[in-house]
Amino acid sequence: MSDSMPEGHGLDNSVSSQLAGNDVANLYGVINRDKVYGLNLSVPEDAKAIIKPWSEREEVDKFAESGVDDQVIFHIPFTQNVRVRSIFLKLGRGESTPRHLRIYANHPNIIDFADAETTTPQLNISLLEGEVGVTEYPLRVAAFASINSLSLFFSDSVGGDVSRIYYVGFRGDTQELRKDADTKLDIRAANAADASLVDRITEKTAGQQTTAR
Repeated sequence: MSDSMPEGHGLDNSVSSQLAGNDVANLYGVINRDKVYGLNLSVPEDAKAIIKPWSEREEVDKFAESGVDDQVIFHIPFTQNVRVRSIFLKLGRGESTPRHLRIYANHPNIIDFADAETTTPQLNISLLEGEVGVTEYPLRVAAFASINSLSLFFSDSVGGDVSRIYYVGFRGDTQELRKDADTKLDIRAANAADASLVDRITEKTAGQQTTAR
């Protein structure tokens, strides 16, 4: 089901430090970059250019730009199932700023714009205008809890002719990470149960020793 989201916001220092380096919150490492592609790009190979390491997120020498009009779709697959909590965008400025984004989850069969127009997106986002840096847009986690691919449909640029995108990134966690966390919780719970059992046995044994003659 499609929902409109509130506008995004810039990054504070805590978010930036959390996503720096190889932090698991930054999903760059599990994007299947070789299989990223775009529709209606002026240079088709530029689809991969917007998938950058966190340290390069503000760079503007590499970007992707729409072709015959301001509509462009990027298909971004992951190497494993992920939970996506937010999307980070650095967009073109002025007339090349797209103002609308539709996000489709797990729809690898979107092969043209007709498919996109007849498929209900998981999310509609109204994008901010006039932002210079990377902007974070929170997602509804329930709708993006088990994702193997995302298709991003940008449209409605300010000038109506061209949409430009410099950077796309994601914050979330992987299925493997969640399994590790669940395992640790299970171990702690089992240890607590064992400790409780040992305490009860110790108490019972102590009681028997006290009453023995």
